[in-house]
Amino acid sequence: MTRHGRNCTAGAVYTYYEKKKDTTTSGYGTQRARLGKDSLKDFDCCCLSLQPCKDPVVTPDGYLFDKEAILECMVQQKCEIARQTKAYEKQKKEKASELKELAKAEQESKIMSFLERENSIVSKPLNTFFSKNNAAGSSQGKEESKLKDLPSFWVPSLTPAAKATELKKPDKTVYCPMSGKPLRMKDLIPLHFTPINDRDNKTALITKSQRYVCAVTNDVLANSVPSAILRPSGSVVTVECIEKIIRKDMVDPISGEKLTEKDIILLQRGGTGFVGAGVKLEAKESRPVMMA
Repeated sequence: MTRHGRNCTAGAVYTYYEKKKDTTTSGYGTQRARLGKDSLKDFDCCCLSLQPCKDPVVTPDGYLFDKEAILECMVQQKCEIARQTKAYEKQKKEKASELKELAKAEQESKIMSFLERENSIVSKPLNTFFSKNNAAGSSQGKEESKLKDLPSFWVPSLTPAAKATELKKPDKTVYCPMSGKPLRMKDLIPLHFTPINDRDNKTALITKSQRYVCAVTNDVLANSVPSAILRPSGSVVTVECIEKIIRKDMVDPISGEKLTEKDIILLQRGGTGFVGAGVKLEAKESRPVMMA
């Protein structure tokens, strides 16, 4: 039996560690890495800035954003749409002018061909001394002209030119950066977290491990606790509270308004570092693969 150490080079077996190390250094093969708790955002953090929200808003799909961050994202998307629309309109005008020039050139070619046919009506005496060699020379000259018209990568004057990329009509819809669904400003729902009453005013909010509680039961909210938002009041409660208390009467306990199924929005939470959290904890990067 050979000794299989990490730095062993005399082993008869290509170990998993050696294979993983070669894959990392070579730049080939798919890379996978398991994410820990530090790589995932908390339930009360913005999906864009990954920081606790100062003015939190939530989308109908349950993604939490800071209002300033999501509005800036929407403005950037609109600016990009305006830029693409301007480039598309410019290309459209260029195509229209090009079609006009082609139509004009075609009309001129028709006139020239008509005039040539009219001039050829005049009878001309036949040239009896016309030789076949002259005909062969003319055909050879045509072939040479065709060869000169072919593109060439070695002659600068015959190098083919790349055509401009044809732009498509841009989509003017603004999409959510997380769900990829259409998003409007009026779809953003403001919400209110109930802070925990721990009487600690010296510790910063971001450094606290427990920051907010359920608005009804005062249960501590965390990534491991499924939460939901009540649309009328914007309060954050636990899913357990909804199932055991709120669904009996379907009334918002904070505002007193009637609730429907659309008014209960499940909050997309972050990961806990455990597989049972229901969050994808593996990062994957596809790279070129060397075929055997």
